[in-house]
Amino acid sequence: MNKHVSLIGAPTDVGAGARGASMGPEALRVAGIAEALRTHGVEVLDRGNLSGPANPWLPPDHGYRHLPEVAAWNRLVHDAVHAELQGGRLPILLGGDHCLGLGSISAVARHCREAGKKLRILWLDAHADFNTSELTPSGNIHGMPVACLCGYGPKELIEIGGHVPAINPKWIRQIGIRSVDVGEKKFVHEVGLDVFDMRYIDEMGMRHAMELALATLDANTHLHVSFDVDFLDPELAPGVGTTIPGGPTYREAQLCMEMIADTGRMASLDVMELNPALDVRNKTALVAVDLIESLFGKSTLMRK
Repeated sequence: MNKHVSLIGAPTDVGAGARGASMGPEALRVAGIAEALRTHGVEVLDRGNLSGPANPWLPPDHGYRHLPEVAAWNRLVHDAVHAELQGGRLPILLGGDHCLGLGSISAVARHCREAGKKLRILWLDAHADFNTSELTPSGNIHGMPVACLCGYGPKELIEIGGHVPAINPKWIRQIGIRSVDVGEKKFVHEVGLDVFDMRYIDEMGMRHAMELALATLDANTHLHVSFDVDFLDPELAPGVGTTIPGGPTYREAQLCMEMIADTGRMASLDVMELNPALDVRNKTALVAVDLIESLFGKSTLMRK
């Protein structure tokens, strides 16, 4: 795994239904993300925060809330992430709400096209984020990034990265899903997304789910991890805007991260939806940093 890491803060909640994710990057820094990674021999550059439009906090317009602002933030994220990849570094995007996964993953997909690499995306989340303006009454774009990446969404969003669609749905594996709208569920089945929901994890175990999600990776695969902190059970991680009970336990989450680390293929990471305004003494940020350490090789076992 690349040990040259760049932290990129994207302090916005412009795609979310609750305010506060804009404070996520600072909470992760306060929780010691840079220092934690350095203890694992990682060279960390903190690029500071991107600067984009403020959140106007308006109702939906033609099915989308804050579309111009969301598009602007995602273009900024795309350019920043792409620049780090071009420079041979591993970008960690500190969100911010999960609408920013669109800018991040479109940049990764562009990099893979340019470098001739295969792309595999792990979407760790309570939600499938596969809504469209027709399917969601809220118009909150943090529920739409996967659909936009697959080419279903407004022109301003699906064209970021210069290729429509940015990704093939077959490149993505969703883990921990447990909250999907009725219309969204039908759409997920139509498109054929690979979803390892919580029932699957309950029945088959996290190990089996991750073995399947990570199958067929090879030396030419770029593995991108998009980690929405609401993936975790709210008992463990209360500091998110959309808490959904019944998520992975601490041990299940650790196993998930350790198995990703074991592949040695992770080459970019998003850490999204951390909302310190809803947290308890920065507990969620500390748990997130702990799990990110595991992605970089902190093992619970005395393995050689």
